[in-house]
Amino acid sequence: MTRLIPLIALFALTACATIPTEQAVKMVVPEISLETMREMTRVLSSDEFEGRAPGTPGEEKTLDFLVEKFGEAGLQPGNKGSWFQDVPLVEITGSDYSPLATAGGTEPLIFDYGKDYVAVTYRDTPAIDLKDSELVFVGYGINAPEKAWNDYAGIDMRGKTALILVNDPDFEREGLDGPFNGRAMTYYGRWTYKFEEAARQGAAAALVVHDTFPAGYGWNVVESSWSGAQAYADSGDDGVIHTMANGWVQQEAAQWMAAASGKDFGVLSASAKQPGFKPVPLGITVNMSFKNTIRRFASKNVVGLLPGAERPDEYVLYAAHWDHLGRCKPNEAGDDICNGAIDNATGTAALAALAEAHGKAGAPDRSLVFLAVTAEESGLLGSEYYGANPVFPLSRTVGGVNMDALSLAGPARDMTVIGGGKSELDSFLAEALAAEQRYETPDPTPEKGYYYRSDHFSFAKRGVPMFNVDGGEDLITGGREAGKAYARDYTENRYHAPEDEYDPAWDWNGAVADLRMFYRLGRVLAESADWPTWNPGDEFRAIRDKSLAGE
Repeated sequence: MTRLIPLIALFALTACATIPTEQAVKMVVPEISLETMREMTRVLSSDEFEGRAPGTPGEEKTLDFLVEKFGEAGLQPGNKGSWFQDVPLVEITGSDYSPLATAGGTEPLIFDYGKDYVAVTYRDTPAIDLKDSELVFVGYGINAPEKAWNDYAGIDMRGKTALILVNDPDFEREGLDGPFNGRAMTYYGRWTYKFEEAARQGAAAALVVHDTFPAGYGWNVVESSWSGAQAYADSGDDGVIHTMANGWVQQEAAQWMAAASGKDFGVLSASAKQPGFKPVPLGITVNMSFKNTIRRFASKNVVGLLPGAERPDEYVLYAAHWDHLGRCKPNEAGDDICNGAIDNATGTAALAALAEAHGKAGAPDRSLVFLAVTAEESGLLGSEYYGANPVFPLSRTVGGVNMDALSLAGPARDMTVIGGGKSELDSFLAEALAAEQRYETPDPTPEKGYYYRSDHFSFAKRGVPMFNVDGGEDLITGGREAGKAYARDYTENRYHAPEDEYDPAWDWNGAVADLRMFYRLGRVLAESADWPTWNPGDEFRAIRDKSLAGE
């Protein structure tokens, strides 16, 4: 999943030094090439690239284009003389979907594929046939021993289908206090976690109930993202650890299912917010079937390197995902290419533009790595593979910047901080913002869980410290109302849809201003001798401490 507006992640190693924030103020930022940004975004999002889905001719065109532009920017091949890191994937394309049918209860129900539900499998099998699987409402599907919370307490889920609410139990709170951080989504709120936990519990299938506010996007995004070919990491075990099927159902469908079992969905949902919730067997069974076409292939991460002049074995990372959805559900005009111009041709173009800028300034003390990852849209698979198989050791990676969907709303006075207060990078960011005469705004939509929805998370969960910064909403022209209108329009009308296309009329001034910040964030880490760390008590501090200690 991807951000609406630029996502920046700063990763850093553990140490007790203080970041020399004055470097950010004194730094001279070279000119960022608007032409590189504009032209690369236009080309990458053209119909010729077919939406840049992994394993397609669009990938081949993308890789050739990126190697050309990385070379022109002065980078070297980063993976032992190669530009590429192979990422083994399995592509599974579902077809011949039956309706989702229930039996038992007050009446049988029939729900249509696409309109009412979507489903996929992570198993390498030619067909899925879920028969007479008992439906169990498991609240938010969370098993968190450290919080004394277990939505699966007392039930054996083998052969059963879990019906799961999206987000966390306390997402409706206005503040950030609560067992699951209140309005701010935790990883327990992400659909990825919910499917993983359902599989650990032995469930045959898992269905997440869609609700636009806690999900952070409408049903149109679910339908377009979960239909057609889906790529997964090739685990080598045919995916046997996963459920037979994972999917989503419309909230209205869930309400009908609850009613057929003699329950009120609103009452069930309210009970799931309370400590001590126990799973509720609904007394009805579900049935669905579909066929699968399976293809194995190696997609590729692209790795470029600007070697450091003084400490080349210490690394600062710039990352962006090059992929998008490829062919998707046609819009009313019949356009079935999800071009991904903003998401994420803009971030991919930024890699080359920043490489050019750093090249103009000369090699910094530490090496700069420019990483274009694959299969972000399939669940952060490219960055996850890099995190598990790093080309450059994570224990020697000082920090980095992840760019996902730059804002084309125009220049803003602010930048939005996601997950502030987590690391020593806070003070540096404040100085860098001051140098650009901008200010910090807290995350306005913490319930959407952006912290867990882009490639920086593949590094964070391995203990590499991170700090997220988004492009701002307080636009110089139109203020916050205009900024919110831009974000709302993108979410509702373009995000993960064929309408995310290049527009020659875009105002690039804001994106270029954001790139100046990205340059400062990476350059100061690359020129510094410091190793910033997570703050004491942060969830990732212990993991990083062990990494640096060689454990």
